Amino acid sequence: MSELWRLTASEVAAKVAAKAVSAREVAQDALARLAAVNPAINAVVQEMPEQALAAAEAVDAAIARGEPLGPLAGVPVTVKVNVDQAGFATTNGLRLQADLVAKEDNPVVANLKKAGAVIIGRTNTPAFSLRWFTRNSLHGHTKNPRNPALTPGGSSGGAGAAVAAGIGAIGHGTDIGGSIRYPAYACGIHGLRPTLGRIPAWNPSGPERAIGAQLMAVSGPLARSIADIRLSLAAMAAEDVRDPWWVPAPLEGPAAPKRAALCIRPEGLATTPEVERALRDAALRLQERGWTIVETPCPPLREPARLQAMLWLAESRRGLNSALAKEADPDASFVFAQMERLCSAPDLNQFQDALQARAGFTRQWQMFLKNYPVVLLPVCSELPFADLLDVESPEAFDRVIEAQLVQVGLPLMGLPGLTVAMGEAEGRPTGVQLIAGRYREDLLIEAGAVIEAAGPAVVPCDPVV
Repeated sequence: MSELWRLTASEVAAKVAAKAVSAREVAQDALARLAAVNPAINAVVQEMPEQALAAAEAVDAAIARGEPLGPLAGVPVTVKVNVDQAGFATTNGLRLQADLVAKEDNPVVANLKKAGAVIIGRTNTPAFSLRWFTRNSLHGHTKNPRNPALTPGGSSGGAGAAVAAGIGAIGHGTDIGGSIRYPAYACGIHGLRPTLGRIPAWNPSGPERAIGAQLMAVSGPLARSIADIRLSLAAMAAEDVRDPWWVPAPLEGPAAPKRAALCIRPEGLATTPEVERALRDAALRLQERGWTIVETPCPPLREPARLQAMLWLAESRRGLNSALAKEADPDASFVFAQMERLCSAPDLNQFQDALQARAGFTRQWQMFLKNYPVVLLPVCSELPFADLLDVESPEAFDRVIEAQLVQVGLPLMGLPGLTVAMGEAEGRPTGVQLIAGRYREDLLIEAGAVIEAAGPAVVPCDPVV
């Protein structure tokens, strides 16, 4: 069988388990695809062919012995370079960390391995993993395989570009302000930001995470099918006691009414006509499958977004700024300068007030989600941005961060969000975002599958050069 790289993770896992194809054959095909298309997009910046083939052979050996298989047995995946993987540098896109070789796996990497996944490479991120575009001074510039004039998104831009181009069936990403949801949107695939505490994560190679990251940063999957989102979430979410935030919540919750809130312009967001059309299309797809759709305002996002940024910067001002100066990455220096321009330094009382307000906003959203178990709203108020738009000028940066209101506001409450691809509009990928209550990723996946089924399947593309 040729072109195994075109298969979804669910299809690969089924064929490997049925012995219709060996895990080694799948890995060889995935590595060949990586070699063929990665030079054009620079999505994978650390390759590991020997380790991938060894992992695949271990899966085949387990099958031969009749041992039970993990849910991702033989599935080729990629991992982002900002999480620890034993034997590889956790660069986070930084020259400062080019030699920071991990001695043990981050829990999410360990869970992927335990599930039988075959890691074929590590994907690019902007410096410090804080940007919706992907370029850094260590690994270079990642391109969007569907249109190189557009951003591939960030910070998991390498993961999004890889999955879209058929380099692995699943990409691991992280999200503190849209870093999974936006690359999925920009690259025309699906991406899940899970609930805080759903997927365990921790980097043994570094210091304890700052409080903002502990409260808002998560790991999650990017994929070409909603079924693969479900499959990879279950694999990634296995218990690991090293993460004190991990919660043993069930992956399937109680039945909920098929009722969704449609919020096209949350808090006055200037949603473009193309994005509105995608939202109304998604709402209609749900409605035709028995869902009740209510167009209504949603709870606050602007003040959560402001507090989110304040918590980021309060911590960067404590120590990250010195690393920023040493790294001297032009993009990162410009982006952080713009963020500091928009957000004054808080005193201790303001910092505590932000953490206190977080509970109130979470309460408002939880009460709203009791009435509307799913919320349908923009991923971004615009179609994917022209690449590197954010560093063109302060005015361009302001435009970008305003359009990303939902990306930045949502993590403060620790809620899950799912980007569902919706094809193209005006020659650019488009999609919608779904939000549900804490630990109700199952509702997002249920609604996402309905939307996905009524449109064209997401298939890997050959990079446009």
